[in-house]
Amino acid sequence: QVQLVESGGGLVQPGGSLMLSCVASGMRIRFCALGWYRQAPGNQRELVARISGGGSTNYADSVKGRFTISRDNAKNMVYLQMNSLKPEDTAVYYCNGDPADWHWGQGTQVTVSS
Repeated sequence: QVQLVESGGGLVQPGGSLMLSCVASGMRIRFCALGWYRQAPGNQRELVARISGGGSTNYADSVKGRFTISRDNAKNMVYLQMNSLKPEDTAVYYCNGDPADWHWGQGTQVTVSS
């Protein structure tokens, strides 16, 4: 079973940047499509960025042009670079496969506030 551990969240002012990291253990994920998801209070969890096993990326319209997903297969890791952050980006961020077939990690809290 894949175990996922996210890190890198925090409190940042609007317009700021954060880089999230996720390390997977339990299996090699190099051929898996991976995603970053987020869940804000009262909202459903949503997929915001996806990267295929071959490195192709897709983004939700709300983050397109601001967020960049990447992966390091050698380290079994996936990253999310978040720039130009907005208060509406405040949420707990999770990584998982796409589709999200693995157990969810604890997530990492991102709070965008002045």
